[in-house]
Amino acid sequence: MIGRVLRFVGKALLWFLLITVGWVILYRFVPPPVTFLMTKRLYEQFRDDRPLKLKKHWKPIHEISPHLPSAVIAAEDQLFLSHKGFDWEAIQRAYRQNKQGNNMRGGSTISQQVAKNVFLWPGRSYVRKGFEAYFTVLIELFWGKKRIMEVYLNVAEMGIGVYGAEAAAWYYFDKPAEELSRYEAALIATILPNPTQYPVRNPGPYVSRRARQVMRYMRPVEF
Repeated sequence: MIGRVLRFVGKALLWFLLITVGWVILYRFVPPPVTFLMTKRLYEQFRDDRPLKLKKHWKPIHEISPHLPSAVIAAEDQLFLSHKGFDWEAIQRAYRQNKQGNNMRGGSTISQQVAKNVFLWPGRSYVRKGFEAYFTVLIELFWGKKRIMEVYLNVAEMGIGVYGAEAAAWYYFDKPAEELSRYEAALIATILPNPTQYPVRNPGPYVSRRARQVMRYMRPVEF
């Protein structure tokens, strides 16, 4: 009986490994068609009887302004090019701050955000965080930094029903992503922690101030 259970568990783990690794390798070459967050947002729009809105258009990274990866690294993950998927100091800081107060603060890197957005469901739980760490290791191993950034810039939520750099560039600035200016890229990067709440058009004092701060930390990016 125990032997049967162990064989079943072993087979299940092997299939899980084969499926997830194959999934990650597939998305190394194929754009992810949709994410769980996009599906969730569409359901929320349908539930609230709002018009369904989903703007996205995949663009390879060489057709996106180099200011944008520079801006999101400055705003979201300044160690992106050097870490192996996890910023342990940021995780420890987030843990300490979350213990001290009620406001939840994340310590996720861009790699972790891609793993969460592309392969997992939204939410907070130790189980999901475990899967997030697993997929983060896989994409760091099989994709590399350039592909991780390319996927991030194409699937990240950048407004209500707006996903990715190309859709955001047309929605906010009426131009393609490859023509984004340094300040426009900084504005988009600034709203990423809460893209459905912060305005890009006619930005308020916080967004304007934060965008200028992001611009000070922007550096040319080479993958």
